[in-house]
Amino acid sequence: MAGHSKWANIQHRKGRQDKLRSKLFSKLAKEITVAAKMGDPDPDKNPRLRLAVKEAKGQSVPKDVIERAIKKSQGGDAESYDEIRYEGYGPGGVAVIVEAMTDNKNRTASTVRSTFSKNGGNLGETGSVGFMFDRKGQITYPYAAGDEDTIMMAAIEAGAEDVESDAGDGEENEGSHWIVCADTDLAAVSTALEADLGESQSTKMVWKPQTTTPVDLDTLTKLMKLVETLEDDDDVQTVTTNFEATDDVMEAYSNAS
Repeated sequence: MAGHSKWANIQHRKGRQDKLRSKLFSKLAKEITVAAKMGDPDPDKNPRLRLAVKEAKGQSVPKDVIERAIKKSQGGDAESYDEIRYEGYGPGGVAVIVEAMTDNKNRTASTVRSTFSKNGGNLGETGSVGFMFDRKGQITYPYAAGDEDTIMMAAIEAGAEDVESDAGDGEENEGSHWIVCADTDLAAVSTALEADLGESQSTKMVWKPQTTTPVDLDTLTKLMKLVETLEDDDDVQTVTTNFEATDDVMEAYSNAS
């Protein structure tokens, strides 16, 4: 797979994961509650809940938080959330997909639209950019889990489609292996990989761009402002883009941040 998971690297280098830790826990807990409410509260009988719990554990969400989120789904006063996907274009014509869970669709739609508008973007209709992405499963391991050949062989044996690796810079960003599989195979592939490589850092569904849009430093800076503002919204679960930046642009952005 060409390129790297650039946004994941930027997040790491900027330390945003630490800053957004409590917000991340809240969003993962919301996904667990929704998954448990929609199906069985037993992860072994509910594939979506099983993946949500696995992702939460991979992100070091405390066990009691996970258990509380499942229990909350069974209460009569549990919030009812609508799942909504927004699509549009950011600065430089970069495609953007925003996934949200909300108890007030009008509020969320207004906030997302305003955020796009204020940050050089344009919110479109559902489907306006979705055709440019494929729905995939993604399992993440630290780069130290094995060399690229070892990870590739393990991924192929587990039934994955592709592996993308980044050795990182050895300091703030220690690197990762991103293993991609068909969305319907995520549970099976992740289970097979864990038997071989141990617990993953992350196991989740993602939108993988079919093509990428190149950006310069100015466009990247504006785009990251849009992405970060969207991610700061409590209703927003994920933000995906199809930007591609050269190593020089990435380094310049990281140094300026």
